[in-house]
Amino acid sequence: MSTRPQPTTAELYGQYVMPTYARFPLALARGEGVRVWDEDGRAYLDFTSGIAVNALGHAHPALREALASQAATLVHTSNLYLTRPQAELARRLTGFVGTPGKVFFCNSGAEANEGLYKLARKHGAPRGRHEIVTLEGSFHGRTLGGIAATGQLKVKLGFGPPVGGFLNVPARIECVENAVNGKTAAIMVEPIQGEGGVRPLAAEFLRALRTLCDEHGLLLIYDEVQCGLGRTGHWCGWQAAGAADAVPDAVSWAKGIGGGFPLGAFWARETFADLLGPGTHGTTYGGSPLACAAANAVFDTIEKEDLLAAARARGTQLREAAAGLPLVREVRGAGLLLGVEVEDFAPVEGEEGTPALRLTKRLMAAGLLVVPAGEQTIRLLPPLNVSADECDEAIQILRDVLSAAESSSGVPAA
Repeated sequence: MSTRPQPTTAELYGQYVMPTYARFPLALARGEGVRVWDEDGRAYLDFTSGIAVNALGHAHPALREALASQAATLVHTSNLYLTRPQAELARRLTGFVGTPGKVFFCNSGAEANEGLYKLARKHGAPRGRHEIVTLEGSFHGRTLGGIAATGQLKVKLGFGPPVGGFLNVPARIECVENAVNGKTAAIMVEPIQGEGGVRPLAAEFLRALRTLCDEHGLLLIYDEVQCGLGRTGHWCGWQAAGAADAVPDAVSWAKGIGGGFPLGAFWARETFADLLGPGTHGTTYGGSPLACAAANAVFDTIEKEDLLAAARARGTQLREAAAGLPLVREVRGAGLLLGVEVEDFAPVEGEEGTPALRLTKRLMAAGLLVVPAGEQTIRLLPPLNVSADECDEAIQILRDVLSAAESSSGVPAA
């Protein structure tokens, strides 16, 4: 009796999964630390961390133990009741900001930002204000509100008419000042733009935004979904940007907060923390005991192993090494949120896409996983506990591939 062969993972995706991502033809099966293995057993050095999510790498014992212990106790209750893990995590996050306030928990960065749009409108409603000023090159999520807030045309195409109430302006203080009007409720920025090419905002710019908001009674909102909670070697991205005194009125987080377990949150300064009262906002799953236990375990580990200092040290190592490689035009960012911008280079036969996409594919073929950010920039986003030797290994792969690209000889053998 004959049996049909099982479909490959790629075949199952092609038949059953919506093509919303230009996925790479790589089926991952397991991970440990800074490495992952595909279904054929080949190892890769993972400098994506699930796009800045896996703060402790793959299968970290502290995260495994926290999830198993909490799953055996209480997984989900809804937000109709109180749970200790959520309360402890809220206190912890407020401590990272260093200013009195309160936290709302959700499931993702896009949800966290949606909550902040509502907070801004609630704040502005008594004065008839509802508009939010954001920056060109920004990325705030893929909900309809997030698309409108995002300052990149490519994410908006095909989804009009846009949600009203958002103004995207160049990242210059005079442009922001000119955009502020009688309808403005808030200014929202990423202290370090991630998807926009890893572009840090200057400390002077952030301070000027703080002053502008104070003068006009606006909320200053930071989207720290990618740059927050340790990724930059600081708890807060605005601190890494050198603007510790430009504290926002509200900030969103996600990605690294749960070390890979889905979780999002936003914090609001004490003055505005009670604007969203009962019945104005909610979530069924957000801040579950399981998710919050995972986040507390991640932060326990970061503090115990001094991974903020480690992220700064490894970031300096990667930045200095990458800056001297062939075809590298500039290295930007902070800590382990680094963007490597490269010169254009000749494609090999049959190769398509931007320089960043082509380089990403060549690095994958050579055993290193990275993330594109814009047309000519790749992101290096290893876990916060990446070792110096692993950073050296990644730089060597990057050097080999870039040297081959410079000489138009293709990808070296892995």
